[in-house]
This record gives sequence, structure tokens and C-alpha cells, in this order.
Amino acid sequence: MAEVKLRAVRKVYPNGQVAIDEATFDIHDGELLVLVGPSGCGKSTLLRLIAGLEEASAGSILIGERDVTHLEPRDRDIAMVFQSYALYPHMTVRENMGFSLRLRHADKQTTAQRVDNAARILNLDALLDRYPRELSGGQRQRVAMGRAIVREPQAFLLDEPLSNLDAKLRVAMRAEIKALHQRLKTTTVYVTHDQIEAMTMADRIVVMHDGIIEQIGTPLELFDRPGNLFVAQFIGSPAMNVFSGTVRGRTVDALGTAWPLPPGLGRDGQAVHYGIRPTDLTLAAQGIPARVVVVEPTGAETELLLQIGEQPLVVVMHGRTNARPDDTVYLDVDADKAHVFDGAPGAAGVRLG
Repeated sequence: MAEVKLRAVRKVYPNGQVAIDEATFDIHDGELLVLVGPSGCGKSTLLRLIAGLEEASAGSILIGERDVTHLEPRDRDIAMVFQSYALYPHMTVRENMGFSLRLRHADKQTTAQRVDNAARILNLDALLDRYPRELSGGQRQRVAMGRAIVREPQAFLLDEPLSNLDAKLRVAMRAEIKALHQRLKTTTVYVTHDQIEAMTMADRIVVMHDGIIEQIGTPLELFDRPGNLFVAQFIGSPAMNVFSGTVRGRTVDALGTAWPLPPGLGRDGQAVHYGIRPTDLTLAAQGIPARVVVVEPTGAETELLLQIGEQPLVVVMHGRTNARPDDTVYLDVDADKAHVFDGAPGAAGVRLG
């Protein structure tokens, strides 16, 4: 296990495209850190830079106390699990898991012990003599994880390892990987575009956008106090409701109505972006009127797509409702849960307060 440090790491391609711009942060020893962001934001590129599969244009990368910036991948003491399982079809599970040790000329006893140990951890004991074609998708992914575990590396790097699995299996594998990390305590960097995956698995999350690190924090820190408009709208499902308005005293004038402000935020006349999460809006006997567009019952919860003027809003309520499309409902806003961001041109939607 080891700490991974990035210092002013940049990646610029020959055509001038900046894929990673001045990435500086630490991945703590034993931490499961998730890189998350939309497609093309640079998260996989950053992982490949740590792995040595891409060469950094500037900056330095340290694993433990070693500067590995210019080392080959095989010399960095890391193990990587890819989106594709990349198993050798002509090898058994046992042979696939032990292959990296064979390449390192490890003795047969050490290889057998490590493979057996990894198989026990991943519940693959009964599958060691099968071939990949005889395994399910989840089993193949566990074999890929096992191949990484037998290396006993200083860090695991996982690049969207669950993307090829169906929804139910993804949930199960998500829990398995989290439990595996809690058992092994190996420093782990995990890349995903799925913010639910990030929220449920990570010790900390790095949110990326266009090669830039927008914010780093624990899942609940990012959810409760997003640092800017991008993080606010990316983290959380359904996404935060956001619309533009102007501060008028202790409210924000937007969508033809007054929205309550948290204490001490904004100055009179200031242009802002007002945000409220779907779970922080409730239906009431009176309040802000909205038209029902769609009702989506999910059992324990009901999701309502509403409209105020031309602005869509989402409300998630516990239980069920008698509301129907085209009904008028009234919204009560939890002012303490509202989020306010600077709306001035060039302010990049920075959080107020």
C-alpha cells in the first residue's frame, strides 16, 4: 500500500488539446478515490497517466516515495483492471489469475498460494479450472479483479470495470468491490462516469470537467456543499433543480415568484443561480404553484416532473400522490437546503456562502 501524489500534472496532445490541466492532489494510503465526470472530461487519461500508459507533458507522479513519472508501467508496482475483462480464452481461471506472476518468474508455490488466497476472497474456489467462456459476466470481472490482487501491488487502478454488466449485476459488483477494498485496504483509484457509483463507493471523489479538477471531497461534502454550478448539477440523482434569478431582500425573484434564501447569502440586486434538490421540495396546501407534467411512481417514492412557466422542475416525494398531469400543485421550499451560486458573467457559477 502507498500514497499516490500528483503535482501539477498536465497532458497536452500534439494537436494542442489539453486533456489534463494542472492536476494536483494526494490519494491517501488505503483510500478508495473515485475520478468521476462526463465522457471526455479526462478521468481515464488521468488514470492512464498514473499507470504509465500515457506520458505526462509536465508535472510529477509519486507512488509511495518514488517518482514514477518516467517509469514504465511494469516498474510502477500497480495493477489495473479495465472495462473489458481482457482474459486469455485458452487459459483457465487459475492460469489467468497467476499469469502475471509467471511473467515475473515467481515460483510455483508462491503463485499457487496467492491464486488460492485471491480465489477465496472472491468466491472463485469452485471455478478455478473453468475457462472464461464458461463464466458469467460477473464471474469474469471477479477473475480480472483476482488477477490484480495476486500481484499484491501498491495501488489498484480500475477503469470503469462495471460498464459492461447489466444493472442488477452492477449493483452487486459495486458492493463486492467496496467490501473487497475494506478487507484489503489497498490504495485504489476508480474511474466511472456514473455518479451513483461514485457516491456509494468512494472515500473521496474527484469531480472532473474538461480536464480540470472542479472539486475534491467526500460524497456527502459534494452533495451538501457543491463548490460550483457544475458540481451541483452533476452530483445527485435526479439532478438539482437550477434556475436564474435576482436577489430581492431575503428571497430570490425567479420564475415569477419569490424563493426563500438561506440566511446571510446574496446582496440585493445580485444575479444568482438558485438551486434546490428534488428531495428538498415538498407538496403543500399553499406555496409556489406548479403544473404537473409527468407522474412517475417507483413504489416507495414518487417522482414528479413539474413546470413553472417554461422551467421544468423535479420533485421526489416519499410515498404516493393523487396528483395527475395538468393538475396544479403547490411547493414548499426548505430554505436551509437551498444552494445559491454567483450568476454574474465570468463568475463560473461559484457557490455563495
